[in-house]
Amino acid sequence: MTRLLTVIAEATSLLAAAEPAVEVAGNIDWFIVISGLFGGLAVFLYGMEMMTESLRVAAGSSVRYVLARMTRNRFLGAATGAGVTAIIQSSSVTTVLVVGFISSGVLNLGQGIGIILGANVGTTITAQVVAFSVSRYALAMVAAGFAVANFSKTERRTTQGKLLMGLGLIFFGMSVMGAAMDPLRSYDTFIDLMAEMSNPVLAILVGTIFTALVQSSSATTGIVIVLASEGLITPEAGIALVLGANVGTSVTALLAAIGKPPDAMRAAVVHTLFNFIGALAWLPFVGFLAGLVDDIGGPLARQIANAHTIFNVANTLVFLAFVPQLERLVTWIVPDRPEDEPLRLKYLDDSLLRTPTIALEQARLELLRMTSRVQMMLNDGLTAILDGPAEALQAVEDLDDEVDQLHGQIIEYLVRVGQRSLSAGSADELMDLIEATNNLEAIGDVIETNLILLGRDRLANGYQVSAETRGMIEDFHREVSLALDLSVAALAEANAEDARAVSAMKADINAKAAAIAEHNAQRMLSPDENRIELYRFETDVIANLRRIYYYAKRTARVAIPPTEQAKS
Repeated sequence: MTRLLTVIAEATSLLAAAEPAVEVAGNIDWFIVISGLFGGLAVFLYGMEMMTESLRVAAGSSVRYVLARMTRNRFLGAATGAGVTAIIQSSSVTTVLVVGFISSGVLNLGQGIGIILGANVGTTITAQVVAFSVSRYALAMVAAGFAVANFSKTERRTTQGKLLMGLGLIFFGMSVMGAAMDPLRSYDTFIDLMAEMSNPVLAILVGTIFTALVQSSSATTGIVIVLASEGLITPEAGIALVLGANVGTSVTALLAAIGKPPDAMRAAVVHTLFNFIGALAWLPFVGFLAGLVDDIGGPLARQIANAHTIFNVANTLVFLAFVPQLERLVTWIVPDRPEDEPLRLKYLDDSLLRTPTIALEQARLELLRMTSRVQMMLNDGLTAILDGPAEALQAVEDLDDEVDQLHGQIIEYLVRVGQRSLSAGSADELMDLIEATNNLEAIGDVIETNLILLGRDRLANGYQVSAETRGMIEDFHREVSLALDLSVAALAEANAEDARAVSAMKADINAKAAAIAEHNAQRMLSPDENRIELYRFETDVIANLRRIYYYAKRTARVAIPPTEQAKS
């Protein structure tokens, strides 16, 4: 917070110094202009980050819930994408979530496209917010937000205070930029340069390049609004610059998606096509759009904000009519890859670390992907252990290598989430996910280290499990597999009923294990060759399956309320 107060103090001094930036001779004090412009931009972006982070914390995991369910058709999906993006103020976060849902089968690509298109409408709220002329109240908002954030006793009030403080910093940063650029009103060279922006092609190009350089369309939008407020640009130039900002941010997203799974690339391509084609389509009609928003009325800053909203809404409505064609196009542009890179992360994205509640949900999806390999190991492992060839044992062992690598990456990501500021609920969820990840990795190790070793021992010594004993082991294995499946379901949906069901299986597991032990003890009296060695083999298989049940039960417990866990 000390750093924030220092930034405000320095920005205030720049604001005061900006007034005499033009000397009598008409020379510009460029240090004041440039430092005021970029210092104000820094305050603006800092405030934007504080406001959006507060909104994301307030929204929490409900964002994921809404996106996953409010998508019955493309129009509802677009409305949902717009609403969620307006709240979290990040179309990239919305897109990452959509990619996760598509990869996990919650959404199909067509539904995801609808949400992504709507997300572009949601981003226009930035321009609408910054177009308000309330700079005189900016520091009052910062002071009030600071007081609420630092003296409140509840997490909810603290978040609200940070949101208000962030909003105040946005307006304060704009006032600093405005004061710094005010001397340019009478600077002929700058006036001539701004006149060049009347060429919409040049303006779009400038907006694209600037946005790509600063990695923020909000920064471009803020500067355009300030230029408009100071009367330094025409409506047509302002509209074209914001069009360019749209293109610039989509190019950035496209570059960020390179090397990621096909679904991520397709989402970025949809975003890029939307903004690029949309900008080209509006290029001949920039003058018409400027006249339309002039008829609507309001100061120039508000007109540019309205134009930003109008062309995004219009583009979205047009593109929604062609979702099936767009889906086929992006699938053709980015075809499916052969499944030769099974360890490529699908759901974890560093951009989500700033929104811990959503990052935890994505980590849960990646954990379930790891779990599917553990389930495959358990399901395929018994046949390989009891009578499979060496190749079958090796195939199961290879799956554990994938489990181990995914485990390491998930734990590393969860540790980085834990380094963020977490609510009490998110901190508990983090610890639960770490425990579940370790438990499931332990199941893979039991299969790979112990059961596969038993299978190799059986091959080396030519053991042959009797049909009766095999039937009992298979029945026990089915029970353990059911426990693992239920624990995965409990983990996936935080389903306490499934978790309780896993705990309730303990008595049945123990009874079946006792029955097999008694059966094996009786068979010790048989004259079969290698009876003692076979007894050890069968007993060890059951013991390791019981260990797997133990880890499955521990995994399921994360879905049981803490007050019940001691009893389970």
